[in-house]
Amino acid sequence: MTMVFSPGEHSMSVDDTKFQQELENAVEYARQVCDQQGADSQACAVAWDTVEEMRAEVSHQHQTPAKTGFDQYLEDNPDAPEGLIYDT
Repeated sequence: MTMVFSPGEHSMSVDDTKFQQELENAVEYARQVCDQQGADSQACAVAWDTVEEMRAEVSHQHQTPAKTGFDQYLEDNPDAPEGLIYDT
């Protein structure tokens, strides 16, 4: 079984059950590769790198961007002229 994960290839939420299933499959695949080819093999390292990339994506998608000072200003002053959007 060959498993290939390309982060740019799929655009789905990490909360999606399909992504979660792919992550579980990647973990199982990594375990199998390491059992068959050895924990020090390049294939084992690549398989676990794939799992780590998928887990990192989960972490990144669950982070909320920090508010800028301008965002906070607009939140505190909703009628501020700086926050007006003009339709041209």
